Amino acid sequence: MAISGIILIASYTASQMLADILSLKIASVAGFAIDVGTIVYPFTFTLRDMVHKSLGRRAARVLILAAAAINLIMAGLFSLAACLPPDPQWPLQEQFRSVLAPTWRIVIASIAAEVISELADTEAYHLWVSRVTRRFQWARVLFSNGVSIPLDSLIFCWGAFGGLLPGTTVWSIFWSNVIVKVGVTLLSLPSIYLVKGRDEQYG
Repeated sequence: MAISGIILIASYTASQMLADILSLKIASVAGFAIDVGTIVYPFTFTLRDMVHKSLGRRAARVLILAAAAINLIMAGLFSLAACLPPDPQWPLQEQFRSVLAPTWRIVIASIAAEVISELADTEAYHLWVSRVTRRFQWARVLFSNGVSIPLDSLIFCWGAFGGLLPGTTVWSIFWSNVIVKVGVTLLSLPSIYLVKGRDEQYG
């Protein structure tokens, strides 16, 4: 595997992990409620497209499932660490528990959203390349992300917060997620041209 492929895999996995950790905080930005993981997570869609382009659809699928397993293990380790009795000289047990001990509903909703939306992104990307055109690489990214972004936000927001927060707050989180993810998609769009792939000759 080329160095660029290793970097892509590491970047994708790290982005998934960082997004899940940052999603533990809900912030208020421009009047919208937004989970802070949304700042990082949208990059995973374009990174996934880059992996798909350079390593193929099977590699993208395996990476999605591997990242989900890693995030689940991470949540389990945070839970274990929070449950272990603290050393008497360490005064931050409650702070650690309150911040990093996972809320398993949010963890499951996050991982389910990631797996379903990223696999949908994979199939949408493949559909565009195989049935529409191999030209206009920017268009395949827009198409695949256009499928996965609202799907991811819908599953995560309602899976994590439906019934716990008022419906207006959940929809606020949903729309802020979509807006930020679309903005990041447009920002990261040119990066699809940075990796070489089987279809690189098509522009």
